[in-house]
Amino acid sequence: MHSMNNANDLNLQLESTLEELPRWEVQIELNCPGEDLMTAFAQEPLLPGIIVTKKQCFLGMISRQKFFEHMSRPYSFGLFSRRPIENLYNFLQPALLMLPGEFSVVEATKKALQRPLNLVYEPILVLTASGTYGLVDFHQLLLAYSQIYALTLSQLQLVEEQSQIAKAGFQDLQNNYTRLLQNEKMAALGKLVAGIAHEINNPINFISGNLVHTIGYSQSLLEVISLYQQHYPHPVPEIKNKIADIDLDYVVTDFHNLLTSMKYGCDRIEQIVKSLRNFSRLDEADKKIVDIHAGINSTLLILHSRLKEEINGKRISLVKEYGNIPEIECFPGLLNQVFMNILANAIDALCEKFQSSDLSSELPNCVNNPTIIIRTEYIFKKYISISIIDNGIGIAEDVRQRLFDPFFTTKPVGKGTGLGLSISHQIVVEKHGGELNCLSTVGQGTEFMIKIPIQLPIFK
Repeated sequence: MHSMNNANDLNLQLESTLEELPRWEVQIELNCPGEDLMTAFAQEPLLPGIIVTKKQCFLGMISRQKFFEHMSRPYSFGLFSRRPIENLYNFLQPALLMLPGEFSVVEATKKALQRPLNLVYEPILVLTASGTYGLVDFHQLLLAYSQIYALTLSQLQLVEEQSQIAKAGFQDLQNNYTRLLQNEKMAALGKLVAGIAHEINNPINFISGNLVHTIGYSQSLLEVISLYQQHYPHPVPEIKNKIADIDLDYVVTDFHNLLTSMKYGCDRIEQIVKSLRNFSRLDEADKKIVDIHAGINSTLLILHSRLKEEINGKRISLVKEYGNIPEIECFPGLLNQVFMNILANAIDALCEKFQSSDLSSELPNCVNNPTIIIRTEYIFKKYISISIIDNGIGIAEDVRQRLFDPFFTTKPVGKGTGLGLSISHQIVVEKHGGELNCLSTVGQGTEFMIKIPIQLPIFK
């Protein structure tokens, strides 16, 4: 593992090459388990990527950014962490930018910035003259070319002041300056695009904050109009015609409702963004003490559109029977993944049952209407239980026995991977030392019962 130095400490020149920059040379064999990658990245927070070898021969590279991006997705951690890295590598098919060590820093930066935006921050593979491979961090490359940029400006100024450099050399400096200036623009553009995703809240907060004042101002203006109508009940014909044209009574009635609905829309977006943050905790490797109800509610908000869809003219009734349970020590992002899998399956089961139009209207409402019940309890002062119950099509006994098997699914091709419940079982049982069980009766519904200890057990 090569020691990383500040680029300002490097003695760079205008034509400095990639071989003069610090490189990472961490390697891992293709047949190692995926969790070894997690360990390597955790041991060295600045490590931009790891070189992958097969029988000690160079194969490719997996970057930190792409690794955590894919491992934070649903199912990925359970699918790849204990399997050979070859599975993950074949799935990612990572795009590589490989340059020879004698490539100049300026030209290398230009090449790096010409990549698609989703790859622009990926490390650069460098093949040295001795035949070894190393990784140059993109930010280290930017620091190096910024130093060359400053050096170029300094020499250009010196040339202009002293006029002692030949015309050809001066032209080379100008060309170098032009390339660096273009790279600067591309880097700024990349940062701008990357930052857009983090700025969603800013306009929403701006609109939401101004709506409060807008509602107050509009109410004041409507009160002024009302006073005019009281004290001047007989306006001139021109005003009277305008009032009739715009239907003033309707505008007065609807204006407040319009602003209120806009405020509701802003609040809704803020709730969704907050819930997405809460739900997307899959990149948090450390255990935390959390309110499990908050995780369930965030998952329900993500599924809001599906829960509000009409099934043969009926909407799903959601019943929350939350008990008085304490906060628990857990991996919250992984548990949110479990809730998402089970609730999505419950909705699918309800759709499959209630899309049929021949259900008897004489059945009780609790049977005739699609319903999901979420119940939490505090048991034995050591555990909490979460039950997710639906009155969908139910699960046959032979299917239920294979429910948690990897790649087993009853859904049509393209509708399911057969991994959701398998990974959910692994998260609850292996990761949290809990239990995940299923009770079901065909035609009546299904209940998934999750039992989690309040404090995580210590695994050997």
